[in-house]
Amino acid sequence: MEAIRHNWTREEITEIYERPLLPLMLDAANVQREYHVFGEVQISSLLSIKTGGCSEDCSYCPQAARYHTGVKVHALMQVDEVLEAAQNAKAGGASRFCMGAAWREVRDNRDFDRVIDMVKAVNGLDMEVCCTLGMVNAHQAERLAEAGLYAYNHNVDTSEEHYSEVITTRTYDDRLNTLSNVRKAGITVCSGGIIGLGETDADRVGMLLTLANLPQHPESVPINVLVPVAGTPLADNSRVPFDELVRMIATARIVMPGSAVRLSAGRLELSVAEQGMCFMAGANSIFAGDKLLTTPNPEFNSDKEMFRILGLTPKAAFADGLPKHKQAAAQIA
Repeated sequence: MEAIRHNWTREEITEIYERPLLPLMLDAANVQREYHVFGEVQISSLLSIKTGGCSEDCSYCPQAARYHTGVKVHALMQVDEVLEAAQNAKAGGASRFCMGAAWREVRDNRDFDRVIDMVKAVNGLDMEVCCTLGMVNAHQAERLAEAGLYAYNHNVDTSEEHYSEVITTRTYDDRLNTLSNVRKAGITVCSGGIIGLGETDADRVGMLLTLANLPQHPESVPINVLVPVAGTPLADNSRVPFDELVRMIATARIVMPGSAVRLSAGRLELSVAEQGMCFMAGANSIFAGDKLLTTPNPEFNSDKEMFRILGLTPKAAFADGLPKHKQAAAQIA
């Protein structure tokens, strides 16, 4: 088993990305077998705990207040509602529960206090608890860690060079600073991106280069395919060809071998056979449930049938061990 690297060059990742597809898949599958239990896939569930009305201008997002997308604004949910949703997700087979709020950044107010209570409540279900709440500072990340948060999602979305073409209301460095704050708090990191934003292959390589050369790789790397939404600036973007998704997953698997590579938004458009190719190429995590925030997604029952057909097994919660803050809490207990 080769050592995990954090000093990839753009040329090296480009060479991997441009390999013929089947040999690339084979290389990725071999890496998968070295670092993970082949055929074991984590099932995660994502709930929008506060929907719409976001001040950001992310060109792909139907929750941005400035776009007219038909998304109804919903205030922050109550703790008991979220707990019930988490219980249902666990019953459906999910081992990770992620809560997403359409905020630009976390503010130190009663809403954040309620999110802390949500984290504590879901943490009691023996699930990996994840949040995606926008930017967080060091103190806020520490509060989330103390509440028992397992993972924090904050995607870089695309390459640094292409970023300003997609978002202007925050910088690429803002994204990286949040990841640093989360990491320093001892919370595991979930960070990936979206393909189909009008980027080039070089931009896709650039996004992977950023993630692969972080001091510690994200424990989870979601690869999303743009689902164009009427009313957003990217509504008329073409659908990403399936082979480009497979290529992206395989390259991510090779350059970040120890990370979970999550097949995320856009999965509803894929057949079971196409998803099977993604799993062969290195994907070992999915979101299940009928929605990803506001985007349609396959339901739990259809995924159970897919697991049966492909011979996949669900990954248990905490199978990769506890993050630092949870290890310390366990030792104290």
